[in-house]
Amino acid sequence: MTSPILVTGGTGTLGRLVVPLLRNAGRDVRVLSRRGHEPADGVEYVTGDVSTGEGLDAAVKGVGTIVHCAGSAKGDEVKARNLARAAAGAGTAHLVYISVVGADRVPVVSGVDRAMFGYFAAKLEAERVVAESGVPWTTLRATQFHDWILTTLGQMAKLPVMPLWAGARFQPVDAGEVADRLVELALGEPAGLVPDIAGPRVYGMAELARDYLRATGKRRLIMQVRTPGKAAAAYREGANLAPDRAVGRRTWEDFLTERVGQAR
Repeated sequence: MTSPILVTGGTGTLGRLVVPLLRNAGRDVRVLSRRGHEPADGVEYVTGDVSTGEGLDAAVKGVGTIVHCAGSAKGDEVKARNLARAAAGAGTAHLVYISVVGADRVPVVSGVDRAMFGYFAAKLEAERVVAESGVPWTTLRATQFHDWILTTLGQMAKLPVMPLWAGARFQPVDAGEVADRLVELALGEPAGLVPDIAGPRVYGMAELARDYLRATGKRRLIMQVRTPGKAAAAYREGANLAPDRAVGRRTWEDFLTERVGQAR
């Protein structure tokens, strides 16, 4: 009998796409959640918290592979450390981690860097935790999701003037395509750090903002603000991009049309 696959963050933006793909591949799935859920459609839910480590030993028991999708703006290195400790103790055969393009290229050395780009440092530290855990592992770095771009612009558009990061560019990728790749990796053998996955096009932030305003029918002034710090400078130089790995197919325009059209 094949052991189940544990998905952390299985109800989040990425994890909720990973779970049905694993089920479609014929695998039993266990989802780690901070809240209780009734089992459904071959998915078992277990209660635990990667931030504190609570419930992780029970969650990983009997699991062959873990797909770690639980992430947030802060503390990803702590989550990875707690999960890796439990996985190593349980003899897990494969730990799959989703990171971010630029984790190794965006320097976070000052308070200003950490305030705006601390996420990259946390992701890089989490990568190191996974690699040094003693558990066979695979790490995939992805560019920012379309969903993240949409949410970020939506927050900025709540102000009368949208304060954009001057010189920043993005290469948004579809979360569904990242989920496809993660599942492919989870069903395979541990592969270490694999090639990045990035969206099909690079956009200036102002271009993304104008697309958003046009699609939503909002009118806002756009002001580009030059952000200080080494991390921001690396961003302006494209440290968050992977133009040689533009393997994604769904464009920002396609995503925006579908998502905003559904919301209206």
